[in-house]
Amino acid sequence: MVTSVAPRVESLASSGIQAIPKEYVRPQEELNSIGNVFEEEKNNLGPQVPTIDLKNIESPDEAVREKCREELKKAAMEWGVMHLVNHGISDDLLDRVKKAGKIFFDLPIVEKEKYANEQVSGQIQGYGSKLANNASGQLEWEDYFFHLVYPEEKRDMSIWPKTPSDYIEATTEYAKQLRVLATKIFSVLSLGLGLEEGRLEKEVGGLEELLLQMKINYYPICPQPELALGVEAHTDISALTFILHNMVPGLQLFYQGKWVTAKCVPNSIIMHIGDTIEILSNGKYKSILHRGLVNKETVRISWAVFCEPPKEKIILKPLPEVVSEAEPPLYPPRTFAQHIQHKLFRKTQDAALSAAALK
Repeated sequence: MVTSVAPRVESLASSGIQAIPKEYVRPQEELNSIGNVFEEEKNNLGPQVPTIDLKNIESPDEAVREKCREELKKAAMEWGVMHLVNHGISDDLLDRVKKAGKIFFDLPIVEKEKYANEQVSGQIQGYGSKLANNASGQLEWEDYFFHLVYPEEKRDMSIWPKTPSDYIEATTEYAKQLRVLATKIFSVLSLGLGLEEGRLEKEVGGLEELLLQMKINYYPICPQPELALGVEAHTDISALTFILHNMVPGLQLFYQGKWVTAKCVPNSIIMHIGDTIEILSNGKYKSILHRGLVNKETVRISWAVFCEPPKEKIILKPLPEVVSEAEPPLYPPRTFAQHIQHKLFRKTQDAALSAAALK
């Protein structure tokens, strides 16, 4: 693999700089809303991201089962994000996944560079940092490791970390168990739309075609966290996204016109509804705008797994059962690849307009 020459945020952070380079400073209209994430997390006033207990998602007692499913459906419709507890994946496995990812990122940068991706040539799997791909030249305060983790036969094991030795086994097992959890969630969301239980999963590719892509986000300590973002505001293109983190706050959701900081809920998995499910449900389920803050005290790491449909094989559009004369389709038919291009084009346009406005 060719070694990347992109500067790593980790090396910037450890260089002793007191001021961050201007490419990392957010535009003025964003700076007004960036606060101290630790103080924000302590704020119990106002709306809070819902916590959904999945213990009874398959209960034999119909009333108990329906109550659990109704809560999940409500959170998907109102928020599009939730903390999942009693999700069926053991604390031990979650700890192994997090420990393995942390050990990899604790390696010297020169070791991590052996796994560097080559974004320019389209090799996106591997170790990387965001390249400026918009008109404003904006960068994010993070490095990452990205790779496909499921189905197993579609993985490229040549770019999986060899250190630590448990990385492959722990990540493989976690991906398998997440895939089972995804099926349960798709079932509940399908029933919530009045569809057959397996419908949404089938629409996003089923067992054979749905891809699980893991992105480990590494947010180094930032000397001026009030000026930067770890990840800029976006919605996920996926069907579902599952996120673990190292219990350092940073995730913010844009809910009812305000940024809400997600609490750190022990042993939970954060789940986002992605654009793909929002489109199929004709907007009934929400893909919420979110971003990541950074801080000057503690490194934050998150493990995001994006459940994505195949790029070309499926046309994404609102399902016929969820549209009517009163509720016409809100989204035009597109392949997943076309949806990605549409979002990139809009983002570039928006950035160009912002840059022009600042001149």
